Amino acid sequence: MGSTNQEEVRLLGKWASPFSNRIDLALKLKGVPYEYSEENLPIKSEDLLKYNPVYKKVPVLVHNGNPIAESLVILEYIDETWTNNSLLSQDPYERGLARFWAKTLDDKILPAIWNACRGAEKGSEKSVEEAFEALKLLEDEIKDKKFFGGETIGLVDIAASFIGYWVDILQEIAGLKLLTIEKFPKVFKWSQEFINHPVIKEGLPPRDKLFAFFKASAPK
Repeated sequence: MGSTNQEEVRLLGKWASPFSNRIDLALKLKGVPYEYSEENLPIKSEDLLKYNPVYKKVPVLVHNGNPIAESLVILEYIDETWTNNSLLSQDPYERGLARFWAKTLDDKILPAIWNACRGAEKGSEKSVEEAFEALKLLEDEIKDKKFFGGETIGLVDIAASFIGYWVDILQEIAGLKLLTIEKFPKVFKWSQEFINHPVIKEGLPPRDKLFAFFKASAPK
């Protein structure tokens, strides 16, 4: 684990962001002490502009003065730096597969669900259909595993925390039924396993606070 006495670990994040929360969860699973700095977007702090001048977005992990941006990149950095409770398999094929699904979540699955709940086409037949197709991909992938990586929480589970936690809130606000036990029993079961894991449960933002935040900013 290295000498934590001399390590400075800092996370620049936004409490309601699932991408920022990924890093919270990974650090907690690894038992890494860190300092959290809440960013007030769109007013960007000097630190954010200094540490992530390219994208000017959260999350940013600063480890001993060295900044790393983009949540999936940060997750891999954390896994390589603190080697306990591995998020990625030692097997190259399994690692490649996990990276593929984490990227697919960000590029294809999360945007489809976000558009159905919050986008310009919110609730339209087309956007809902695309959200169902996206969830079907996950349903087919998880099969009968407890977590996407097997028996323990890994990279894909953390990348999918939006599905496990945020979706239930967003679909309630939008008046949609996307992820249900009837439609996607395997993903639904996974979501319950995930959010009730003791470390994850402690690391997720309070549901009522998130609900109020997204309700207040919901497209009319």
